[in-house]
Amino acid sequence: MTAVLVGQFHARDAEGRVYPVHEFQEATLQADGSATSLPVTTYRLAIGDRVNHLGEDRFELVQSGVEIIRIP
Repeated sequence: MTAVLVGQFHARDAEGRVYPVHEFQEATLQADGSATSLPVTTYRLAIGDRVNHLGEDRFELVQSGVEIIRIP
């Protein structure tokens, strides 16, 4: 799997802390070695912590469970 950085944005938690989030697209490989047609989008903080997308502008930090909202 190869991850390509496709975007960056900031998100804020309920206490006002701001988090830099990086958006990656990863091509997944099938059993025969060919790439699938739809890449998988993943999110990580700039420091490397994983982030789950909850829908729309809502995200959750995997390690701490803190919910963050994308800043427009």
